[in-house]
Amino acid sequence: MTDKNSAIVRDRVAVASREGSARFRQGTFLAFLGVLAFSGSFPATVYAMRGFDPWLVAIGRAVIAGVIALICLKAARLPLIPPRHLWRSYAAISLGVVFGFPVFSGLALDLGATTAHSAVVIGLLPAATAVCAVLRAGERPRPLFWLACTAGALAITAFTLTRGQSTAAWPDVLLVGALVSAAIGYTEGARLSRETPGWQVISYTLVLSLPLTIPVTAVLAFTTPVHPSPQALAGFAYVGLISMFLGFVPWYAGLARGGIARAGQTQLTQPLLTLAWAWFLLGERYGPATVAAALAVLVCVALTQRART
Repeated sequence: MTDKNSAIVRDRVAVASREGSARFRQGTFLAFLGVLAFSGSFPATVYAMRGFDPWLVAIGRAVIAGVIALICLKAARLPLIPPRHLWRSYAAISLGVVFGFPVFSGLALDLGATTAHSAVVIGLLPAATAVCAVLRAGERPRPLFWLACTAGALAITAFTLTRGQSTAAWPDVLLVGALVSAAIGYTEGARLSRETPGWQVISYTLVLSLPLTIPVTAVLAFTTPVHPSPQALAGFAYVGLISMFLGFVPWYAGLARGGIARAGQTQLTQPLLTLAWAWFLLGERYGPATVAAALAVLVCVALTQRART
């Protein structure tokens, strides 16, 4: 190979490297926007359950989001259902994020799990999502990634478990179910978002779920106690509009751009953001340990972003 050809190859490699780095940064930023939206989910769920049954909140939120998704697909003049060969993937997403995570986490909160204790789920979720990315999406992070991922999960778990909160066995089992459900839904949705825009992925998921979520919500609305206070309505609106729809738009796009395992590590910051919302909205108080945990998590996130897939 001549010197001229070598220089051309080096230039192309350098350009590709810069484009790849820019794509990773964009993915990380978009994923963080999703995390910011999701961080208010637990406090909003607590608000919503002050006026509505936990099952109604868990399923009804998908109806709110599904109607919005239907309108968006119609406005964009897109088919209301995805290609048939993708239905299995959309079913997995639906089971994970439309039914699994909202139901399991809502019941855990209803049975006594505090917002602080429930943050353990979010602390472990990035690690679970990374494992799913390896098993389902074919990603292969470097050892540095796994070390930083493990350190971040341990840091946030230690922080939340030392807040002086305790729960019974059943809420913990439900939180584990929420963890597994979300990891599967996130991975499958991000995998589809490589070819389909993230807003369409979550829209198709919600629309395909409407034949089940609408009748179940209608039955629950007439058979469970309903006390629609302004606070409960605000919480219900948040989990339906933000947690169940808008948050997934940048989240899936970020995972697809930045890598499911890598961009997903931005969710290590979600427990701390959730605790901040709990302090502001629910009156929970935290001490200097919050600052120490925040710094530890930010270091771990930075390390995962430096580790190339």
